[in-house]
Amino acid sequence: MRFTAFLLCGNWHEAEDLMQSGFLKLYLAGPKLSDRSGLEPYLRQIVVRTFLAERRKVRWRREKLTDAPPEGLSSVTTAEDRLVVWQALTAVPARQRAVLVLRFWHDLSVEDTATALNCSTGTVKSQSSKGLETLRRKLGPEFDHLRLEV
Repeated sequence: MRFTAFLLCGNWHEAEDLMQSGFLKLYLAGPKLSDRSGLEPYLRQIVVRTFLAERRKVRWRREKLTDAPPEGLSSVTTAEDRLVVWQALTAVPARQRAVLVLRFWHDLSVEDTATALNCSTGTVKSQSSKGLETLRRKLGPEFDHLRLEV
């Protein structure tokens, strides 16, 4: 879950803050949870929604760290490719980034992603398409071997 938060935020410190907020919200909701078997998807939903809520706040309040090399993603071919893809992911708007992380990192279906983000399946499809297009534009033709299809 921490790595999911990192993929959403782009840096480990913000990801840890996001996880702390997520665990606090999960703890506070604990007495109301009757079925404990679905805690991981519920926590993932909390983390994504908290990330999106923080992004909606006034941007000038937030610090933005740059030039910090992110750590490894095993599905990408080389360390240099990972760095470039993660830097390109930060150029994707928050909602689209959340859809891309849930769809392609967590391998959720369109329906499960829509449930996690509390939106329609059409929204997930359009946000995936727009997010992938932004990544493709940012990465350029030299990264065609990493193409993700919706």
